[in-house]
Amino acid sequence: MRSNKHYLPLALLAGAVSLWASCEPKEASTAAASDATVIETERMNIQVDTLHSDFESPWGMTWLSDGRMLVTERKGEILIFKDDQFTGEKVQGLPAVHAVNQAGLLDVAAHPKHAENGWIYIAYAKHFEDSTGATTIMRFKLDGNTAVEQEELITAGPSWKGGRHFGSRIVFDNEGHLYFSNGDKGDTPMNAQTLSNAHGKVHRINDDGSIPADNPFVDSTDAVKSIWSYGNRNPQGLYFDKANNILWETEHGPKGGDELNIIEKGKNYGWPVITYGINYNGTILAEFTEKAGMEQPIHYWVPSIATCGLTVVTSDKYPNWKGNILVGALAKQHIARVVLKDNKLSAEEKLLPGIGRVRQVSESPDGYLYAITEGTGLLVKILPAN
Repeated sequence: MRSNKHYLPLALLAGAVSLWASCEPKEASTAAASDATVIETERMNIQVDTLHSDFESPWGMTWLSDGRMLVTERKGEILIFKDDQFTGEKVQGLPAVHAVNQAGLLDVAAHPKHAENGWIYIAYAKHFEDSTGATTIMRFKLDGNTAVEQEELITAGPSWKGGRHFGSRIVFDNEGHLYFSNGDKGDTPMNAQTLSNAHGKVHRINDDGSIPADNPFVDSTDAVKSIWSYGNRNPQGLYFDKANNILWETEHGPKGGDELNIIEKGKNYGWPVITYGINYNGTILAEFTEKAGMEQPIHYWVPSIATCGLTVVTSDKYPNWKGNILVGALAKQHIARVVLKDNKLSAEEKLLPGIGRVRQVSESPDGYLYAITEGTGLLVKILPAN
């Protein structure tokens, strides 16, 4: 296969959706992609089918047990897709959100037993009367397209002015615990080292919002009981590898120092005491990159690519990518394919450079890869090319 320098340029990728797929209704994505441009990557050939091109700051996606897909927009809406097409419908009755800068309606996740219980979970910045916001987890069910039986499960406070570093992703583990991420809120980095607030942490709760008895700080005076890990700057990627029982996380560094981490119970990931990044003005931010009692990332990026959502490829449809980690890059506008060996970097490839600010990459229940982008406003399906 050819190397990265032979990718199609941005003018052919984001500027010409028509090259990938027609805007006419499709019988099936695989059929629509048969006439799409073949893109050669290092390990396999792919085609990219554009399913939607009119998003405004999309953030998260999930699939319901009936096959429908939900995609959030940060301004506070959830769009409904069926058979890879936007139905024209949106979820009604959602709560108002604190839509400021990076804050707003963020992730969405169907319960692992959605077919049995109907629960859908969202992470959003809840708006308060003093114009502050706080990352909040809520669940609801759908009656038609209306969000009913709404239950606010947890608010990761204190509420904060502005809209920087709110996280947030939602994932479930093999026991049904819910993990969600919350950023440090930007202007007070030491929030991440302070157990008495919920900022700069990954949290773990039960699916009903209660606190698991084996959380690491449940018996610590003044500590927020939902904390699972701390010292996390702004984690906008979270993925639970169910086959290997590993919680993967990506978080933004400052200028450089984006991280890929394995998140483990009670551990300190160092921000802002240690980092591989520097201040945005070029000055030194932290004296050290390592310190006893603080975890090292599995991989880090300098310069920053602005890491966001991630997934692990488990599908047999992508045999040469199986087990690889795909990470959305906002600033560098590509998908990073990360290959690890014994949890150390073995190789990395830039996929689809110039496609837009990749906010999330997900694998559907039927084994296909999807990505959503900001700026270009795309929902794309990545298909293996025969």
